[in-house]
Amino acid sequence: MDTAQSGGTVVSKPIRLWPGIALAALQLFLTYLLPLLSTEALIVSALGGVGCAVAVLLWWAFFSRIPHAERWGGLLLAALGLFAAWRLIHVSIATGAMGMLFPILAVPLMSLTLVAWAALFGRRSRGPRRAALAGAILLASGTWLLLKTGGFTGELDHDFMWRWTATPEERLVARGLDEPGGPAEKAAVLQEAEWPGFRGSLRDGVVRGVRIRTDWSVSPPVELWRRPIGPGWSSFAVAGGLAYTQEQRGEEEIVSCYNLMTGEPVWRHRDAARFWESNAGAGPRATPTLAGGRVYTLGATGIVNALDAADGTVIWSRNAAADTGQKLPGWGFSASPVVIGSVVVVATAGVPAAYDAATGEPRWIGPKDRSGYSSPHLATIAGVPQIVMMSGAGATGFSPADGAVLWEHGLPQGARIVQPAVTPGGDLLIAEGDRQAMHRLAVSGGDGGWAVRERWTSIGLKPYFNDFVIHKDHAYGFDGSILSCIDLEAGERKWKGGRYGNGQLVLLADQDLLVVLSEQGELVLVNAAPDQHAELARFPAITGKTWNHPVVVKDILLARNGEEMAAFRLPLEGS
Repeated sequence: MDTAQSGGTVVSKPIRLWPGIALAALQLFLTYLLPLLSTEALIVSALGGVGCAVAVLLWWAFFSRIPHAERWGGLLLAALGLFAAWRLIHVSIATGAMGMLFPILAVPLMSLTLVAWAALFGRRSRGPRRAALAGAILLASGTWLLLKTGGFTGELDHDFMWRWTATPEERLVARGLDEPGGPAEKAAVLQEAEWPGFRGSLRDGVVRGVRIRTDWSVSPPVELWRRPIGPGWSSFAVAGGLAYTQEQRGEEEIVSCYNLMTGEPVWRHRDAARFWESNAGAGPRATPTLAGGRVYTLGATGIVNALDAADGTVIWSRNAAADTGQKLPGWGFSASPVVIGSVVVVATAGVPAAYDAATGEPRWIGPKDRSGYSSPHLATIAGVPQIVMMSGAGATGFSPADGAVLWEHGLPQGARIVQPAVTPGGDLLIAEGDRQAMHRLAVSGGDGGWAVRERWTSIGLKPYFNDFVIHKDHAYGFDGSILSCIDLEAGERKWKGGRYGNGQLVLLADQDLLVVLSEQGELVLVNAAPDQHAELARFPAITGKTWNHPVVVKDILLARNGEEMAAFRLPLEGS
């Protein structure tokens, strides 16, 4: 307590506690309760929580009436404790976005600790009071040394664990690799792929020719198999009863082939490469592509492989990062290859590069000084087949034959992740990225030159890294963590509803049905209709943070994340 002299008598003033408690209560509400009430209030939550923490420190320093020695000594000890913690915390907390967020997390925790000390020990005698203050500050700063993180969700919810806890990958590696059963039959891999790569045959996330029962309370999906898998955000390619994906196991980046019906490993190709960053963890990000009995892959560090789809034998291999001169971006190289005739096109952070599909010889490299995580997208616009690339510069159309730039449309600088899409009328629908606007472009031209005209810009659907689908003149996708539907005529939102985290989805076009794989690993059926959001069924599929795209081949659904994968038989209509 502060003291003042009045008429020769020393008068003690009690601690002014109520402002600190009020600010701490507001801080707790903004930091922990507001995000539960509104997933769109993350910025308000973060900035409000930090603002309250700063206000608490100002209260402590100038308005609390705490004795000066403890007031300023406490602030100094808190600063030293947080500085020491910053130097000693686990690499997963010290790097990436988590590293930038550390002050936003650590300072508010320290401010709450100071308020708690004032409430519990502020009126104790000097010795116990000071000991408790030192202990509370050391506990608030030292706790960070005991933690690590497996990254966070799309809404920045942190996956904290004890520093000594083994990760799912470490537990998997400790168990050892289960030995593959042997090569597949050549005839099987030469069949036309049912799901040749990222988001299906047209990279549009649309499944055709499949109709399923939607009353899962009566006819739920049936689990065929489930098994652990190494981390990575790759999806699956499927052909001839085989499923191909990528994963990380220790210091090896792996292209894996599994039996579609049993989940048993058929073969594995290993590269001595490892990518890890604290935001999303370890592992390759891109999905394999199947063509002509081969599987083409891009690893997170830039390794391009052409493998025999039957046994994983290396046909050729390149390093696209070295070929394009691109530096490894923060989230790794994430673009899934696309095969166009005799060339395979990959992208290193927004820069496309084409290789001879048979020999691996470089054909062409696109403009440099770009960024992004989107995959090269094959589209026919104005009757001309072309590769559309989303990058930090905007949207660009390339000639598949020689990489010549056909047209460009600039956008504000940002991280482009989501795939573009061609509308039924031949326009191009693109996402600006970073939860910003959607644009509809009219691209026209040919021999006489190309022109791009923007028809509309909409904030009714603002994807981040979650791809959208087009169906019957409407687009369906994630606006943040909530599903949204907009019309293609004007970009107006028709509905928004359903909280599925930052998941992914596919469309059963014959049935006007969205199959959503939520960020929590749930399968959800939602009507693909513009009148209202209507959820039909839910089913728990896998556990853990799930950002990987689901795959539907006939009546088989494949789901995976960075910890496990599973296959389910969907109940078909009429069966």
